[in-house]
Amino acid sequence: MPNRVEALVVGAGISGLATAYALQKAGIAVRVVEAAARPGGVIQSVKRDGYLVECGPQSFSGNGSISAMCRDLGILEERVLANPKAPRYVLIDGKLQNVPMGPGLLASSLLSGGTRTAILRDILGKSESPEPDESVAEFIRRKFSPTLLDRLVGPFVSGIYAGDPEKLSLRAAFPILHEAEKAAGSVTRGVFKVLKQRKARNGMQPQVPREKATLQTFRDGNETLIRALAARLAERLTCGTEVTLIETLDGGHEPKAARFRVSLRGTRGEETVEAERLIVSVPTQIAGKLLEPLNMGFAAQLSAIGYSGVAVVSLGYRKEDVGDTLSGFGFLVPRSSGLSILGTVWNSSLFPGRAPQGEALLTSFVGGATNPGALAKSPEQLAAQVHGELTPLLGLRKEPVFTNVTLWQQAIPQYNLGHTARIAALESLRTLFPGLYFSGNYLNGPAIGTCVEHALKVADEVRVSFAN
Repeated sequence: MPNRVEALVVGAGISGLATAYALQKAGIAVRVVEAAARPGGVIQSVKRDGYLVECGPQSFSGNGSISAMCRDLGILEERVLANPKAPRYVLIDGKLQNVPMGPGLLASSLLSGGTRTAILRDILGKSESPEPDESVAEFIRRKFSPTLLDRLVGPFVSGIYAGDPEKLSLRAAFPILHEAEKAAGSVTRGVFKVLKQRKARNGMQPQVPREKATLQTFRDGNETLIRALAARLAERLTCGTEVTLIETLDGGHEPKAARFRVSLRGTRGEETVEAERLIVSVPTQIAGKLLEPLNMGFAAQLSAIGYSGVAVVSLGYRKEDVGDTLSGFGFLVPRSSGLSILGTVWNSSLFPGRAPQGEALLTSFVGGATNPGALAKSPEQLAAQVHGELTPLLGLRKEPVFTNVTLWQQAIPQYNLGHTARIAALESLRTLFPGLYFSGNYLNGPAIGTCVEHALKVADEVRVSFAN
């Protein structure tokens, strides 16, 4: 006899957990299954030898949704904030240069005279974005300059998506910039107009205090949020359980009818679950395979969304062996530098308790869409390579006293050219199967806060579907 649930969530990364949490809070009987032995996906915090290491995202930006969730989970007071005024750097001509925030950037030596002229032309002039899509690199070269692309935008794209700006879709990855030019013919003028429109549309959402919009984490690491969500779901969360088959049932027009039969294999042996609502929250390739029996179009659209692989290399040093003061967030690296490092975060300068007294923790990222072969190296090779590249930049005098390397073959989804059309096609297919929903970092942005916002939106759609 199949088990029956109102909602089944497949996948217990941050998106799946947040969706299930919201459904449970709304009084909907939910179950979450996760193939891995632990929930959280790439969000993983490890304590070892006095260091607190983030194996995935190093921090997250606060928003009203995630703050409200943390308050409800009782972990809001465990939050720690980075200093929003801490300087950020970019590597230029072998040296770390401070990147001024706000208007000060216009006077910075980071910008060429041609870039400043282009910015002025954007402020005063008018342009039209091409159809149907444009890469981030094409947009920056068309509107501003190759120098801006190389020195600032390219490294920024690497920091968020570990992506290739030549392939990344502007309207998918940075929709505000695309909407701004479309709305006003000027990115500078249009951004204010778009933000005002978005604020009007989201007027009922809670306002985010300024201090909560900066980078933050928890005293015991990002995984604090995962553990709190898992504890709230309790026995409704089952790890080590994979989905082997999804079938549709004829639920008719009854909101409470079972619409899906899902076969599972895991810690409870083999079982079958009938669900009134099915929320798929796994990586695109897995989702495509699971849903292909329903419609081959799912596999075609989902498999076209690739991921970049990233190695997260955390190295600990005695402060006396580091020539740089490490005052700030860290630095990003242009691809033209020839280094393998995409960027480095100075963890122990940002948050307390990341390294033992008198020591410093630095986390670097290697790989990404522009260097996929990097992940073929061993952890030892990657640690040695990163140490070698950091040595002249930070004045390192000795080998690290601590190393931790984590390889993520599929770390961040790539919002490449055509992504918006693929998501639209996926949504069109989804409407053919009432009760089916998607929640994941490939839909509305990969950041933790954005995933939580989208997950809560999906959960609300599910709640409304039961009411109608």
